[in-house]
Amino acid sequence: MAEEPRGLTAAEVAERVARGDVNADVDVKTRSVRQIVRENVCTLFNAINVILAVFVLFTGSYKNMLFMIVIVSNVIIGIVQEIRSKITTDRLSIVAGSHATVVRDGARKEVALHDIVRDDVVVLGRGDQVPADAVVVSGEADVNESLLTGESNLIKKAPGAELMSGSFVNAGTVCARVVHVGHENYAAKISAEAKQHKKVNSEIMNSLNGIIKFVSCVIFPVGALLFARMFFSGEGVALDQAILSTVAALVGMIPEGLILLTSTVLAVAVVRLAKSKVLVQQLYCIETLARVDTLCLDKTGTITTGAMEVAAVVPVEGADAGELDRALASLAAADDDPNETAQAVAAYYAARPAVRPLAPVRTVPFSSDKKWSGAAFEGRAYVMGAGRFVMGDAFDAFEGQAGELAATARVLAVARAEGFDADGAIVGAPALLGFVCIHDQIRATAAQTIGYFKDQGVTVNVISGDDPRTVAGIAAQVGVDGADEYVDATTLETPEQVADAVRRYHVFGRVKPEQKKQFVIALQEQGHVVAMTGDGVNDTLALKQADCSVAMAAGSDAARNVAQLVLVDNDFASMPKVVAEGRRSINNLQRSASLFLVKTLLSMSLAVLFVLLPWQYPFQPIQMTLISAFTIGIPSFVLALEPNRDRIRGRFLENVIVKSIPGAVCAVLGVLAVNAVGRLALGLGYGQVSTLCVLLVAWVGVMLIVRLSVPFTPIRSALLVVVVGGTVLGATLFHGLFGIVPFTVPMAVLFAACAVAAAALFHWLYGVLGRWHEARLAREA
Repeated sequence: MAEEPRGLTAAEVAERVARGDVNADVDVKTRSVRQIVRENVCTLFNAINVILAVFVLFTGSYKNMLFMIVIVSNVIIGIVQEIRSKITTDRLSIVAGSHATVVRDGARKEVALHDIVRDDVVVLGRGDQVPADAVVVSGEADVNESLLTGESNLIKKAPGAELMSGSFVNAGTVCARVVHVGHENYAAKISAEAKQHKKVNSEIMNSLNGIIKFVSCVIFPVGALLFARMFFSGEGVALDQAILSTVAALVGMIPEGLILLTSTVLAVAVVRLAKSKVLVQQLYCIETLARVDTLCLDKTGTITTGAMEVAAVVPVEGADAGELDRALASLAAADDDPNETAQAVAAYYAARPAVRPLAPVRTVPFSSDKKWSGAAFEGRAYVMGAGRFVMGDAFDAFEGQAGELAATARVLAVARAEGFDADGAIVGAPALLGFVCIHDQIRATAAQTIGYFKDQGVTVNVISGDDPRTVAGIAAQVGVDGADEYVDATTLETPEQVADAVRRYHVFGRVKPEQKKQFVIALQEQGHVVAMTGDGVNDTLALKQADCSVAMAAGSDAARNVAQLVLVDNDFASMPKVVAEGRRSINNLQRSASLFLVKTLLSMSLAVLFVLLPWQYPFQPIQMTLISAFTIGIPSFVLALEPNRDRIRGRFLENVIVKSIPGAVCAVLGVLAVNAVGRLALGLGYGQVSTLCVLLVAWVGVMLIVRLSVPFTPIRSALLVVVVGGTVLGATLFHGLFGIVPFTVPMAVLFAACAVAAAALFHWLYGVLGRWHEARLAREA
C-alpha cells in the first residue's frame, strides 16, 4: 500500500464543521416515545368517549363511567406494543458500527460517524462499512454493494474508484477521501422516502375507522335531539336521567370493545410471533400479510443467505479431476486474505479432507487489472479467475461450456501454469483444468417456504439487482413458477412496459431500487395485495410502498425501520407462521366482531327511533356494560383466541355485518315491542320496561353466541354456561348496580312471548342471510 495520506488538519476540520460540511446523522429513525403516546392517546375515538365520560361525571353517577376502562386498556395496549417494537428495533440498529477511523494531522484516530467532515480521509479494512460516499486515494479492496444495488458480486475498488455509503469492505484495505456528507450520501438519498412513519393498509383498521368516522358524524346531532326530546318533552325526565339515557345510547353506538378486542388479539399474535423470532412493528400488518396474494422477494438475503458457496467443480475434457480439486484446495489455502470466493472454495474442500492442499512458495494476489489470483507450489503453479483473462484467446474453445455453467452461477476458470515472472505475470501458456461455479448460498428452508405460499394461492415474484440468468437459476431451484422465463429490467423503460412485465413474468434481474418500487405500484394498480421482502437500502422504496413489508434483521437500518415485520433470525421460513397467525386473528375477529356490531346497529337504530317515540330511552350506560361484558366481551375474547387457519374469504365489514343484522333486527323489534306493549297495554313503569329490554337484548346475544359456537367444543360449551350464568347473576344478586327491578307476572309473560318470537325470527334471518353470503363468496372465488 502506498504512503498513507496525512488527511485534514485540526484547523481544516474546524472550518468544515463551521460550514456545516459534517456527516450529520441521517439514519432512518423510529418514532419517539412521545410520538407513540400522542398518536395512541389523541384519537377521534378516544375524544368521543372522553366527552361522554365528562357528561356522566356531571351527573355524579360514577358507576356509569365503567366503559372508560375499555378505552384506557386499548390505549395502554397500543402504547406498550409500539414502544416494545421501537426498543427492539433500536437495539437492532446498534449492530451497525458507530465509529470510523480517519487520518487527521498525519495520525489515525477514531471518530463518531456523525463527526466525519467533507474531505476527511477514512481508513477502511475488511468488514468495515463505508460511512459516507468517498473516493479511494490509495490501496485496493473488494467491496460488497448488495445492500445498495442488490448485486451480490464483489466490486474491486482501486485508487480513483468511488465508494458508496452503506457498502462493506470484504477484503483489502483502502484510504478514501469523503466527498459527500449527510443527506448528500447515496444511501441517504435512497432512504429519504422511508423516513416518514408508514401507515398500514389494513382492511380491519380501515373498516373500524370508517365505523368510527360515521358514528362521529351522527353521534352528537342524534344525542342532542334525543336529550332534547326527553328533557324538554314535559314527561318529567330529570336532567341526570336524560343525560345518562343519552350517553347510554351514544356509548352503545361506539364499538369500543371491538377496538380493544382487535388490539388484544393482534397483541397476542405479536407475542406468539416473538417466540418465533419475528418482530412485529405494526399490529395490523399481521392481517395485511394474511391477505397478501402477491409476494415479491429480493434474492440476496431472502432466498439466499448472502454467503457464497461452491455449486460445482467441473473439469474440462481431458483434464484430471483430481488435479483440479488439488489446485483449487491449494489456491484457497494459500490466500492470506481470502475474499468470499476463496472462503467458499476453502469451505468446500474443508468438507473433503481427502483433498490435501499443497504448500505454497509464492502467491500472486487478485487484482482488478489481472482479474485472477495464483500461487506457485513446489514444481507447479495454478491460477484462478476470469476465463478470458487467464487463458486469453485460447479460451474460445471453452466459451460454450463456460456459458452454459454461467446460466446459474458465477464461473471461474482454473488453470495450470509454468510459474510467474517478477511482475507477477503468468509465464507460458496456461493449461485449463476446469471451472469452479460459485453462487449465493440458498437457504435450506427456501424451497419449502415458497412451496407453502404457492399452495396458499400466493404468486411469488423474485426481484433482484443480479444478472437475470443467475436470478432465474436460483428461482428455479427453489420452485418459483415461471423461473424459465425472466426479464432484464434494464429493458423496461416505461410504466406500461413495467405493468405488462409484472403481469406476465415472475423473475426479474438487473432491477434498480427505483424500479422495485415501480413493480410494487404496478402490481397494486392491478388489484393485488403485495408483500415485499428485502434487507438492503436498495429495497427501502419498495418496502415502504408495499402493503406489507418484511425485512431481515441483518440488513440495513433503513430496511429494518421502514419494514412492518422484521425477521430477527434472518430466516424467511418464519413467514408461514406470520400468515397462520394472521388467519387465526382475522377469522376469529370476524366471528367475534359481529357481537359488537349488533350493539352498534341496535343503539344507532334505537337512538333515532326514540327521538321520534314518546318514551324515555330504555337503557343506562351501566346496563350496556352488563350486556357488553357477558354477551359480547367475554365470548368475543374466548372465540377470538381459538386456533383457526382457514383461508380468508370475503371482506371484513361485509362478513361481520351479515352475521350482525339478524341479532340487531330482532333486538330492535323486541325493544319496540316491550315499550309499546309494556307501556300502553300493561302499564309498566320505566324501570320495568328497562329491565325487560336489557334481558331481551341479552337473550338475542346468547342466540348469536350459540350460532357462532357451532360446532360446540368443551371450551365453547363452558363459555355458554359462563355467559348465561353471569347475566343471570348480574340481574339477580347485583340488580341494584345494574338497575334491574324484580319480575312481575305481566313482565314474565311479555318477556317469554318476545323471547320466543325473537328466537324464531333470528334463526330464520340468520339462515337466509348466511346462504346468500355463501353464494356471494362462491361467485367471487
